[in-house]
This record gives sequence, C-alpha cells and structure tokens, in this order.
Amino acid sequence: MLKRVFAAPDPGRARLRFAARAVLGIGLAVVVSALAGHSLVGAVTGGLAALLALFTVTDSTVRGQAVTTALLPLVGLPVLAAAAELHDQPVARDLTFLAVVGAGVYARRWGPRGHSLGVFAFMTFFVAQFLHATPAQLPELYAAVLLSLLTAAAVRFGLWCYERRMPPPPVPAPPAGSGLARVTTRQAIQATAGAGFALVVGQLVSGQRWYWAVGATWWIFVNTTSRGETLVRGFRRVLGTVIGIGLGLLVAVPLQGAAVPSAVILAVCVFGIFYTAAVSYTWMMLCVTVLAELLYGLLGVLDPALLALRLAETGVGAIGAVLAVLFVLPVTTHAITDTWIQRALRCVHTATAEAAARLAGDESADPASRVAELEQLLARVRLSIAPLVHPLNPMPARKRRARRVLALLDDCAREIRGLAAVAADPEASHDARLAAACWRVAAAVESLTGGADVTAVTVQPTVLDPALAHLHGVERALVELAQPLRTPSGSPLVGA
Repeated sequence: MLKRVFAAPDPGRARLRFAARAVLGIGLAVVVSALAGHSLVGAVTGGLAALLALFTVTDSTVRGQAVTTALLPLVGLPVLAAAAELHDQPVARDLTFLAVVGAGVYARRWGPRGHSLGVFAFMTFFVAQFLHATPAQLPELYAAVLLSLLTAAAVRFGLWCYERRMPPPPVPAPPAGSGLARVTTRQAIQATAGAGFALVVGQLVSGQRWYWAVGATWWIFVNTTSRGETLVRGFRRVLGTVIGIGLGLLVAVPLQGAAVPSAVILAVCVFGIFYTAAVSYTWMMLCVTVLAELLYGLLGVLDPALLALRLAETGVGAIGAVLAVLFVLPVTTHAITDTWIQRALRCVHTATAEAAARLAGDESADPASRVAELEQLLARVRLSIAPLVHPLNPMPARKRRARRVLALLDDCAREIRGLAAVAADPEASHDARLAAACWRVAAAVESLTGGADVTAVTVQPTVLDPALAHLHGVERALVELAQPLRTPSGSPLVGA
C-alpha cells in the first residue's frame, strides 16, 4: 500500500495540486463559517460541503464543473431540510434515506454530473444524522453550506484553477443498456437493498450511530460496477477503517478535542483523502476514519467504545453491500471486464489510425487525445479486473491470466504513446509500410473483439523506422493477448 500511494506516477503533479487545493479551499470555508458567527456544527457542515464540492465534481471541462457546483445546493438543501424535519420520525426518515440512496445511485446514468449530485444528496442526509440536525438549526446550516460552496468555488475556479491550462480529460461513458440491463439501474436497486439491510441491522447494533452502516454500504457502491469490484472495495473499506481506528486510538483519543492540534491533523487527513483517492481506497478510508474521529473529538463525544462501534457498523454496511451484489440482480465481473477491454482494444486501433494519418500529413489527426482516452479506459480495466488479481483470490490460474492481460494491455499503451510521440515530430516522415502495419493492427483488434483467429506477426520491426517499431510492438502484444483472452475452443473469456 505504501508503494501504491507514494511511488504511483503523478503526471503534472495533478494529485498533489488536487490535494493542496482541497486543503486551501476547505480551510478557507471553515474560516469563513467561523467569521460569520456559525457554531461548531455549522462550521463542520460547511467544511464537509466544501470537501464534497471539491472532491466529487469531476466534469471534463471547467465550465461543466462550475455548472455542477452551482447545482449542488439545489439538491443538497431540500435533502438537508427533509433530514432535519424527519429527525423525530424514524420510519419516515428511514424510508426517505433509502429513497435518497436509490436516487443517488440511479443518477449515475447521467454521467459525472449525475454522480456528483447523487453523492452530494446522500452525504447531506448523512451529515444531518451525523450532527443530529434539527429544524431550528436549518437557517444556520443553509448559510454554512452556501458560504462554504461559494468559498470552495472561488478557490477552485478563481484562485487556483489549474485545469484551465490542461486539456479536458476524456470521460469514458458507462456501459450501455436499457431497463434492468442498464448497470446503473441494477446498482440502484442493489444499493437500496444493501442499505435497507444495513439500516435495520445497524439500528439493532446502535440506535444512535446506525447511519454509519448505511454510509459504509453507500460508499462501497461508489465507482464500482461489478460484484467483484464491490467485494474488493468492501474489503478495502473494512481494512482502511481498522487501520484508521488503530491510528485514532494513538492520535485522536489522546487529543481530547484540542482545537489547534486537531485542526492541523484534520488538514493532513484532508490532504490524504484527496491525494490517495485515485490510487488506494484503503489509504483514503484510513484518512476518512481519522478525520471522523477528530470531528467527534471536537464535538466532545470521542472514546474507544465509539471507535469499536464504528468498526461494527462498518462491518454491517460491508455485509449489506456483499449480500446485495451477490443476490440482487448481480452484475458479473466477466461481463464488465469484457466490455472495458473491448473498448480499450478499439481505442488502440483508433489511435494507430490517427497516428498514421498524422504521419501522412493530416494535421487534423490527433493521436494524443486517443492516448489520453486509452489511459482512462485502461484505468477502468484495472478497476474491473482488480478482483482477479487480488491477493485473496483463491484461483491462481485466473490470477496469472488476468495479470498477463494487464501486462499486455500496458505494452499496447506504451507502444501507442511512443507512436503518438513520433507522429508529433514535424520532421517525421511517412513510410508506405505504415498503412499495412495499421491494417494488421485493425485486423488483430477485430479478431480479438469479434471472435476470429488472430494471425501471427510476419513482419519484423526495424530500428530505422521508429513508427514501424512501435506499430510492430502493438501487433506483438495483440497477438499474444489472444491466448489469455480465450479458452482453447476459441470462445471469448475476457475477464473471467
């Protein structure tokens, strides 16, 4: 885990800037809430609203991010009002919470914006339970949320908008479908069922902190698609919580809510959440757990028994998620992995064609954008195939096979990056053999995605032609992919 976080590549220091800006934006939001005369509950609400605005809004363009940020209060404030008004009506409160869970997951069908609004709605209801919000507190909480969102937006879009100098990242569309064949629909039903289990059992464990179990179920479903991804994420959530509780016993409990050291460690936790989110869910959950412990310390209710209760509720939530993905409209790892690998292979074909066209003199061809798209697709492949390469996977043959597929796809990506770099060189010349090589790449991709046999590479690369060398590297990787992607009978077995 240490290597995954601190040795992971960070092109352009994007993760570092993402985390540093979050500390600045959330810190300023809390300061503004304090200067406005808000109570500790108001400041905590504002800080969490700013955290969500900076963390969950992931539209591909700055304009899109600004629009989504502006829409957050439209979903958050009504949910906050409902949670506060239903504080003393358990049945209505619980049913409303489950409706928010289902709607929040279903909203992912509308892409990053739907995802962001769904997360903000859920977390607003969750925070109301966390702080035991009542109707009398609503004016202050509204003001804290609005001030904090304005502050976070000022930092993100004014003071430090580093995205303006970067090309918009491609956002892979989720797998298509309609009705119950649509993954987001199935997941919405799964999440609601899992949250219902967590809510009922969580209340049996604790009548006050039951919402922890629902929160655990919710966050296990975030950014997952198949049952394998969800199971791995559940394991990592529990592991991160366990480590975080151990660290909290050493750090948060002895502080006893001391303001200055708690604020410093809170800033470190915020940085850790944002910096580690893209590379290690376990580390992110460790930071989230310590942050929650520090907030409870500031509220004056932290003790070892509360930490034990958090672990128990997290376990309940993880069990709810596991039961839901196993028995309620399951989405198999095989189906999702197959979809993402096929899309990555088609992107390989498109990128080679764009590079060849650029070398032939077509200035409109842009292989660099296809390289960025391929990187995003490979990230999704790694996520979907993670259950197969997990250390606890009891099937070593499938684990070796999955690792081989990942390695060969990485080989393809490396050669495509090199090909795009050659194509970007204005001095590079077009070789007539490029067309034949691109045709063979296209044929290999079509064979892998369509079920035909992949033919062996018959032309050897030459160091005198860098573009051809990269294309032959792609050819070799595609030919070698045929073996791990298929059974001996030739039927597709991607991601199984």
